[in-house]
Amino acid sequence: MKNILVLCTGNSCRSQMAHGYLAHFANSEKVEVYSAGIETHGVNPLAIAIMKEDDIDISQYTSNNVEEYRDISFNYVITVCDNAKENCPYFPTKAVKFHHNFPDPSKSTSAAPEIMNEFRVVREMIKEYCQAFILKNQLN
Repeated sequence: MKNILVLCTGNSCRSQMAHGYLAHFANSEKVEVYSAGIETHGVNPLAIAIMKEDDIDISQYTSNNVEEYRDISFNYVITVCDNAKENCPYFPTKAVKFHHNFPDPSKSTSAAPEIMNEFRVVREMIKEYCQAFILKNQLN
């Protein structure tokens, strides 16, 4: 079993979406996916809604702090924002580390219809990245 940790600042949007897609594209007998933040902000309701549009249910996910996973041996750690990459507390791991800075749709100052479009754009970027990651690492 391979363990994947997705890290972000608040474990509310980008890491939750990546968690959903990695779990969706991976073979569940080969992979366990976790997501965490260097802080916990709760799962963003717009992230839940935007993922539901693509038939991925993340409504039961929780916002977790990276410290909760100190005792898990990860094979892969993916940071999905520069802040997490730069500020994640060090914990010993032999994991292969990956980084991709996705825009934060929760920081948008747009009106309601436009903010949903921003979430969709980021969702598609994350979906494409996660699908490629699973295929490249033969985790499907």
